[in-house]
Amino acid sequence: MAQPTEKTKKTGKLSSYLKGVKAELKKVVWPNRKELTNYTGVVLFMSVLAAIVVYILDIIVGGALSLIIS
Repeated sequence: MAQPTEKTKKTGKLSSYLKGVKAELKKVVWPNRKELTNYTGVVLFMSVLAAIVVYILDIIVGGALSLIIS
């Protein structure tokens, strides 16, 4: 009997991997619309909050550096 070629081995590995991915995706519990909207709001709020904190720290550090330099 002929030995499997390298290409056949790779195709078999890819097929096995994709079957595993499909099986895992079936186990995922996807959020409903209300949960998704809630999570999106939380992420947007936290992103804006982080941006404000970075902006304030930038102003403070910039002011401190300008006092030190001048």
